Amino acid sequence: MSETRSRIRECVYREPGIHFNDITRRLDIATGQTQYHLRKLTRNSRVERADICGRTHFYPPTYSEWERGVIAMLRRETAREILVQLVRGEKTPSELTDAVGVARSTTEWHLSTLIEHDIVRKRTESSEAGDQLVVELTDRSEVYRLLREVEPSLANRLVDRFTRLTDDLLSD
Repeated sequence: MSETRSRIRECVYREPGIHFNDITRRLDIATGQTQYHLRKLTRNSRVERADICGRTHFYPPTYSEWERGVIAMLRRETAREILVQLVRGEKTPSELTDAVGVARSTTEWHLSTLIEHDIVRKRTESSEAGDQLVVELTDRSEVYRLLREVEPSLANRLVDRFTRLTDDLLSD
């Protein structure tokens, strides 16, 4: 295996779920060269590729499809904050919106994506006060384990913060 390919593979193993652009930036490798080596690595099953929510992520082959989805969401700051809140316990969508500090529509967009990847589920809880919609994790212990392994990149945090700024400006 070439030195460049080994560096790319090590980068993916060190940071599961890393985006293509992050690999090129971190390793200071040309885009075409990165594409070539990632293609070789995926053909040889040394690296897995997953297109999730419009972004291409790369993983070691040891992660399941569900784990890849969780990791991709954990690389997004707002989705990560929602998952952190849910690791602490189930919440209503309104409680999540308040805790994360985003517009309700932003919370709902992230929740629909998390539901699509079977990371969270919504259910109706009945009480004396009436029925209430709550959100909970499908596998709390596994989400917690992956949460400790993954940190969103600076670029992802900036995109999420821009979205929050836009939400704030539009709500005024």
